[in-house]
Amino acid sequence: MKQIDARGYICPTPVLMVQKEVKDSAPSELEVLVDDRCAVENVTRFGTNQGYAVTTESYNGDEFKLTLKK
Repeated sequence: MKQIDARGYICPTPVLMVQKEVKDSAPSELEVLVDDRCAVENVTRFGTNQGYAVTTESYNGDEFKLTLKK
């Protein structure tokens, strides 16, 4: 599974990173690490609009792992 570590970036950078990966390789499964709540919402919205099922897990307090699956 491809992983994108977008911790330390604020929106729109995490969404742009995911968008590039989806455009370049169209993965069936993608894991995204973020530490910005806005990024959680925006990556979730983008993934859903692209046909992915998105799950979110919180860890280390303010860090999140989003899993996008087709």
